[in-house]
This record gives sequence, structure tokens and C-alpha cells, in this order.
Amino acid sequence: MRIAFCLLAVLAAGPALAQRPSTLGMSCSEAQNVVASRGAIVLSTGQYTYDRFVAAPGFCSLGEWARPATAPTADTRSCRLGYTCQAGEPPWDDRW
Repeated sequence: MRIAFCLLAVLAAGPALAQRPSTLGMSCSEAQNVVASRGAIVLSTGQYTYDRFVAAPGFCSLGEWARPATAPTADTRSCRLGYTCQAGEPPWDDRW
């Protein structure tokens, strides 16, 4: 009985767990504050699009570099939210 209840609870929560905050429902300053307060967060940027935004380059993993990132919000088409992390060497790295 407990197993069935736990399974039902997990299945019911599935759709809620898949939802992420949307930049389209926030003002530019609200979206910027969310990224700044969390440090790193995945935000929906459209009906079928999303990205991971970080507040500073230090939130990227080793082997990644931070690229300035924008997203549409409720009050503007292009709001600077922070950075996205890109794999590989940055394009300006001319060590080789």
C-alpha cells in the first residue's frame, strides 16, 4: 500500500518537476534578480526553448567559458541576464 502511494505521488509530481521559470513571465529586472540570487538557473525562454544562465563566469565548469547571454522578457525583447557556459576554449584563446 505504501509503495503504491509513493508511486502515485511521484507520478503526480512529474509534470510539476519538469516546469521551469519562464523569462517571458518576468520583467527584465526580475529575471536578472533571479539569476543573480541563484547564481545558476535553467530558465525557459520560449514555448520550446530554455537555457542555463549563470551570474558570473565562476559558475561554469572546467573546460567551459562564459559568454554574455540575453533572453526575451515580458517588457523587452533582449534582456542581459548574465552568461551561458560554452564548452571548449574561448574563441579569443590563441595559445595554440
